[in-house]
Amino acid sequence: MHSDLIVIGGGIVGLATAYRFLEEQPNLSVVVLEKEEAIALHQSGRNSGVLHSGIYYKPGSLKAINCREGKKAMEAFCEAEQLPYELCGKVIVALNKEEEFRLDKIYKRGQANGVSCEKIGPERLRELEPHAAGVAALHVPEAGIIDFSAVCHRMAERIVEKGGRVLNNARVNTLRQIGGEVVVATTAGDFSSGMAVNCAGLHCDRVAKLAGASPEARIIPFRGEYYELRPEAETLVNNLIYPTPDPTFPFLGVHFTRMMRGGVECGPNAVLAFAREGYEKTAVSPKDLLDSFGYSGFLKLTVKHWRMAADEMWRSLNKGAFVRALQRLVPEIKSDDLSPAPAGIRAQAVRRDGSLVDDFLIEETERIVHVLNAPSPAATAALNIGGEIVGRLVKKLN
Repeated sequence: MHSDLIVIGGGIVGLATAYRFLEEQPNLSVVVLEKEEAIALHQSGRNSGVLHSGIYYKPGSLKAINCREGKKAMEAFCEAEQLPYELCGKVIVALNKEEEFRLDKIYKRGQANGVSCEKIGPERLRELEPHAAGVAALHVPEAGIIDFSAVCHRMAERIVEKGGRVLNNARVNTLRQIGGEVVVATTAGDFSSGMAVNCAGLHCDRVAKLAGASPEARIIPFRGEYYELRPEAETLVNNLIYPTPDPTFPFLGVHFTRMMRGGVECGPNAVLAFAREGYEKTAVSPKDLLDSFGYSGFLKLTVKHWRMAADEMWRSLNKGAFVRALQRLVPEIKSDDLSPAPAGIRAQAVRRDGSLVDDFLIEETERIVHVLNAPSPAATAALNIGGEIVGRLVKKLN
């Protein structure tokens, strides 16, 4: 089966790329190949559902640029498609003077990125979140909540309406460039195209290797474990409550998120997953585990962040430790207020020197574009990332 473009991966970035491609090139054809029985079953359907403002990211970075523009595009898409989203606002709280110093740096980044934000004192914080602790906070009124899984399914519908195809149960086995074409053999048949985009998320580095590329980083899976507030405790949180992040670590720390589907989610922590799709603590893949522990970059990362990793692991094993982390933000939270919620996996790209790839990472060969790191805020920014990828593809067409 031949098409003008093959997109590998039915998550939000892959679907947004196919959607943008058909907008830009309505006379061309595209097929999206998803290995699962349905789209958006991994990172795109297992995230906090936050519409990010772009306040955290280094000005001028791909994250900052794509988040700001992508957020506008996502809001416009939802309005056009009558999909619900809400700009409910968030607070980022500082619990002491040291964190307030870091908070001031985040505020300056927000200002540089054009984010509407305001530094507030404890009185205003109590007005917004009466149960939150903090000596100071940033109020970000334009942050919001959304159901990214619903967005994915609507994008897939529009792709099909525009003449594209979204095929499930299509796991990629081989990926080769033969002459002027990309040839992909999958469990759903063989496909050929003039171009391809690798948006395989948790397996993007492996798909890149199938194509003969040598990615500069390897995916290390981190499981984010969540709890959900019981209905009687939901009044402790109005919207979104975040801690001031540690700049030496890429994760934002445990936080409270009101969900678009209802309820309040608490978390996540971040622990090494023993399988790239290891959503349960007991899930182990020898291949994935060997990939992590046999990689020099992961070993160097572990040496550098062993104390943080130990803390995260302890919170994973001990609910009391998890509760104490949440109580730093909302002191009235009790263990009985929490019930387990589904976990997610973050596909974190790690370089050979042990450094974490902090920004989006996109590499390309003559006929293939590889998305090799697309962490948060990739879902918020998906339509803009898709547009960026399509711009690269159009150059290849010409």
